[in-house]
Amino acid sequence: MEKKKKSKVLIIGGTGGLGFHLAQLSLQSSHPTFVLNRDSSSVSSSSSSSSDPTRQQKIHSLSTAGATLLKGSLEDEKSIIEAVKQVDVVICAIPSKQAHHQKLLIRAIKQVGCIKRFIPSEFGADPDRTQIADLDHNFYSRRSEIRRLIETEGIPYTYICCNLFMSYLIPSLVQPGLNTPPRDKVLIFGDGNTKGVFVKDSDVAAFTISTLDDPRTLNKVLYLRPPGNVYSMNELVDAWESKIEKKLEKVYVSEEELLKKIKETPYPDNMEMVFIYSIFIKGDHTYFDVESSGGVEGTKLYPHLKYTTISQYLDTLL
Repeated sequence: MEKKKKSKVLIIGGTGGLGFHLAQLSLQSSHPTFVLNRDSSSVSSSSSSSSDPTRQQKIHSLSTAGATLLKGSLEDEKSIIEAVKQVDVVICAIPSKQAHHQKLLIRAIKQVGCIKRFIPSEFGADPDRTQIADLDHNFYSRRSEIRRLIETEGIPYTYICCNLFMSYLIPSLVQPGLNTPPRDKVLIFGDGNTKGVFVKDSDVAAFTISTLDDPRTLNKVLYLRPPGNVYSMNELVDAWESKIEKKLEKVYVSEEELLKKIKETPYPDNMEMVFIYSIFIKGDHTYFDVESSGGVEGTKLYPHLKYTTISQYLDTLL
């Protein structure tokens, strides 16, 4: 039986944290991989990241590993169209705050008409299911708007909802303003029983690349709720206490107190607390059932994929 050809993949944002993992894993999975790369000579001063040495190292590393670098940017329609023409799948991994910048890309994908699948920049909680619209300064509504645009244009898609990267909130044990886990006193939001989901970015990339040629994920939302990565605050604190062999003093912060603090703190400094409210008070990661919502769950589709659990991640913080 003839082996099915692997899709050619364009990655936009390939030098970002997640984008770099996506590009590496795409190459490792034998997908012909193209990375959109800003031409440093034509970059405006606002995005002088092109001269950033780490960025150059990543570009060099991807190029050496076999990626094809294509000059272009999301503001330049001509370069986007040229890039899209060369591939079957487009993955956008730009920062969430820039979700709106995908509009030109969507137009290009529609115009070229050869893309079998588009994975837009989401990689967080499901924007259509979050319950914090009045607090998040359009963080999620911008993503929902991009979804509606993709669907209106009839572009084949997969949305990846990994909930939250492990490198966010977990290193502080969900303590606003801290960078390391507390060893004496810990704040617990709400009753501490509502569960959130945390996945390491390299694992998110592995699940994402697995979907590319999988018909089961076409025009679907892929949710990640890996067993071992779905924790309430109480469970998180218990796990940490057992690792440091010490009980922490627990201070419970009510929903009202947290909302008051969010409203008193200026944007964007309050966003960390907004996410805590969304996850551990409203339960935005876990309040709905994946299957009955019409989505698919990554660890059920790809049981062979190994991933880092929260417990393993906490070991690295000791």
